[in-house]
Amino acid sequence: MIKQNKTVNTIMVTGNLGYIGSIIVPTLINKGYSVVGFDTGYYMKECLLYNEEREPVKQILKDIRDVSKGDLESIDAIIHLAALSNDPLGELEPSITEEVNYQGTLRLAALAKESGVKRFVYASSQSMYGIANSQDELDEDNSTKNPLTAYAKTKWMAECELKKMCDDHFIVSCFRPSTVFGASPRIRCDIVFNNLVASAYTTGKIEIKSDGTPWRPVIHVNDVSQAFIAGVEAPIELINNESFNIGIFNGNFTVKQLADAAQQVVPDSTITYTGEHGSDSRTYKVSFNKILTRLNNYFQPIWDLNRGGKQLVECFTNINFTEDDFRSNKCNRLLHLKKLIASKKINKKLRWIN
Repeated sequence: MIKQNKTVNTIMVTGNLGYIGSIIVPTLINKGYSVVGFDTGYYMKECLLYNEEREPVKQILKDIRDVSKGDLESIDAIIHLAALSNDPLGELEPSITEEVNYQGTLRLAALAKESGVKRFVYASSQSMYGIANSQDELDEDNSTKNPLTAYAKTKWMAECELKKMCDDHFIVSCFRPSTVFGASPRIRCDIVFNNLVASAYTTGKIEIKSDGTPWRPVIHVNDVSQAFIAGVEAPIELINNESFNIGIFNGNFTVKQLADAAQQVVPDSTITYTGEHGSDSRTYKVSFNKILTRLNNYFQPIWDLNRGGKQLVECFTNINFTEDDFRSNKCNRLLHLKKLIASKKINKKLRWIN
């Protein structure tokens, strides 16, 4: 059994009202930690599809760009998830992506270090690898970084700057998740395997716009949560100033394999390859050897596609998930932010108007 880090009692989770945050908070609480949530609240109510298991002892509703030293009082560790969370969101307004994902992250880290926070666990991204040779598995330290989008660039720049800040008293570790899947109170259906299963479940159809050959690494939301917690619990010498790809053994799949897995859990669905995107240049395979060996006592993933797919189907059944839900803003982050802008709840700088 993995032991709790006794030097860490109170953990702040930024972005706790998002897809991963809604899973990691109850996981931490169940392990005996006191959790403080920090979130701007974009997805707080309308994107909540079922009740959260457990909530933080304290919830700060605030833009990460406005974090203050007072917010970090008595915090021992931070798991920093808050970000504009994918390439489409990043391209909505690249300058805001830099404000939130890069400048906001460095401001938070600098204040954390000043405040005596012991550990800073950063949710980075595999997008920084860019378009890669599909024959090579990309590793954390030696593979070329080729960030192509605003989102990927800000994640890579933030990693580089964060590592300059770490020392023996401010432990920084960066975790680069594969594309996440699995049930969550704030589930996203704008990411690949969730999208395929949700489409199969609500429409009976799985449409693949490529030829199915591109590679995509994927990881279950419960497992990725355990990886971030490893950044809090693993010994300093294993994680300080290190980056880790988060994934499972043999965790790279072609889009065709993902579609086949979705069809297995929704057996009456059909798969169609439209091919409009051809072979799709966005293809990459990632090595997970570093996290699976160095952190093997702290990160032990247990979810595969079949188990996670069945969990999704069970979740959709329990909440009476419909095609309207699937296609709505509830599960699509870009659509939701556009709706908030259109309804004048937030402005084009993504700040709350009231």
